[in-house]
Amino acid sequence: MQIKGMKYRAFAAARRRASTRPPAYAFEPGATFTYSATPARSSGTTTPVADPDLLDAYSRAVVGAVDRVGPAVVRIHPWRGNEGPDGVGSGIVVAPDGLILTNSHVMRGASQAEVVTLDGRVLTARLIGDDPDTDLALIRIRETVTLPHARLGNSKALRRGQLVIAIGAPLGFEATVTAGVVSAMGRSLRGERGRLIEDLIQTDAALNPGSSGGPLVNAKGEVVGIATAVIAGAQGLCFAVASNTAALVMGELVAHGRVRRGSIGVVAQQAPIPRDLARSLHLDQPFGVWIASVEAGGPAARAGLQAGDLLICAAGQTLTGLDDLLRALGTEVIGKPMGLDIIRQGRRLTLSVTPRERRK
Repeated sequence: MQIKGMKYRAFAAARRRASTRPPAYAFEPGATFTYSATPARSSGTTTPVADPDLLDAYSRAVVGAVDRVGPAVVRIHPWRGNEGPDGVGSGIVVAPDGLILTNSHVMRGASQAEVVTLDGRVLTARLIGDDPDTDLALIRIRETVTLPHARLGNSKALRRGQLVIAIGAPLGFEATVTAGVVSAMGRSLRGERGRLIEDLIQTDAALNPGSSGGPLVNAKGEVVGIATAVIAGAQGLCFAVASNTAALVMGELVAHGRVRRGSIGVVAQQAPIPRDLARSLHLDQPFGVWIASVEAGGPAARAGLQAGDLLICAAGQTLTGLDDLLRALGTEVIGKPMGLDIIRQGRRLTLSVTPRERRK
């Protein structure tokens, strides 16, 4: 019993010592601490210290761009009948007298619209012209006004990852701002008429119904795009017409009320080039544009083109499909001779054709 009692007392003493021993992470009483904003150098991995000014710089860029461009963004209600406004979209004032860029699909079927400015003024506007092939339209305020306006920037200067801000009236909630980055440039989407809308900007800045026609802005407050489309069911796949395209279309609409494009008077489609034929003619393209029919008396007929010819090159541009041909027949080629390389009966020929303006 005596030996057993000694053993129990030894166990109790050991437990008391363990309970009073400070844990490995504890500090002695009276210890002082010094904090440093600079992490100590270490051979191991260190946790990065957040820069408190980083978010402020981002915010300043967004706020500054919105302050410059926001007053020029308007809400648009197109009039498609006699019962009043029908639908909602956005637009950007590009001239102080009330010249406004928006989307063609916003103004579809309407010749006038009600325009609401950021300061609450309700104005009326008439349609100057629209171009479904680029989904752009131009309207002008009827009243005599002087409005805040924005400047179109150079969309070719954009880079992937660059900050962009979208401003619009999604679902009628005007002056709504979203921010993101340029995801890609040079995208193409099929327009309402089947023609590809070229040189689109892809962004993850959120766009919603009603944002259409609103500006995509860079940190300098320059309009670099016009919001046009969202791929339904996908997150962060939003598109804007590049400002360089918008500037070209706007000039055509002001001057002519429409965008003129060239035509050579053919019905054509994409067709494969047989491998043996491509090898014999030293071609490295797999497809060309096959002419199904030629309009009598049209530019192609006058140039000597025939049904069955295979177009492979126009004005030095390789043709691998109908979209390439449509792209080659831009405004600048109307009324000017253009070289066409064709394959006819296994031989390569070069003809000269003078495109005319495409009929509406």
